[in-house]
Amino acid sequence: MSIQDFIAKVSEQLTPTERRIASLVLEDPTLIAFGTVSDLAGRAQTSRPSIVRFATKLGFEGYTDLQSWIREELSNQLTSPSHRIRHQDESTAPIRTAIENAVHQTFSSLDASKLEDLATPIASARNVWVISGETSMAGALALHSGLSMIRPDVHLVEEHSTGRDLSSASDSDTAVVFDFARYRRYSVTTARVLAGYGVKVVAITDGPLSPLVSLAETWCELQIPAVGPFDSSVPAVITSELLVAQVVKLLGAKAHHRIDRLEDLWQQTDTFLNYSPRRNR
Repeated sequence: MSIQDFIAKVSEQLTPTERRIASLVLEDPTLIAFGTVSDLAGRAQTSRPSIVRFATKLGFEGYTDLQSWIREELSNQLTSPSHRIRHQDESTAPIRTAIENAVHQTFSSLDASKLEDLATPIASARNVWVISGETSMAGALALHSGLSMIRPDVHLVEEHSTGRDLSSASDSDTAVVFDFARYRRYSVTTARVLAGYGVKVVAITDGPLSPLVSLAETWCELQIPAVGPFDSSVPAVITSELLVAQVVKLLGAKAHHRIDRLEDLWQQTDTFLNYSPRRNR
């Protein structure tokens, strides 16, 4: 149900003052989303009690209740692929700028100290469980691939097999959970269950209000720009590659030995084509 629907249901009951308020809200819902009662009263040239009465007439408990609802609706619109694809700029310049800014923020956030905090529980864990929502999956895949080549017992957990895969999880394990708004119920619920088992949770998310943060032993904040209808995977992939490099550093000779053995197996099984492109081609 939209704000237009709420207003339409009571339109015949609105006073002239309330119609003036409704007109402003329909024209720009952000007046309520980001303004105070006094702000909207000033724009509508009315009193604060009139604004509160307008909110209750729409069926809300008061102005704060209406404001919370409109904020949630605006947030859903901004993160909805169907909304984004209909309102995106035809030029790619804003997208390129957003990605560049997000890359810069990622490197700024993941300094040496933060990387060590994130990587230490991954390097020392008996098992590493990698969990992700749909739009953050590229980062999870990059982390799973990289970690699997430098240490044993790294598992990418898929939603359909969560119960079976995690039945052996224990307090000597670490879960790396990727998710950004809109947060998937699966990733948050799984992280909560694992935290209850004593599993250390490392959260790769988008801010302190993420539901993953309260479950995590350590976490990092990434700026996730929209690219067309979907979220960019670039910051999550960068984070995963930096984490793998840091885990190699922490594991030292153990990682070197595993990589050497992996390379030997590749050679014995003739994994790669014996081909190098010529420079003059």
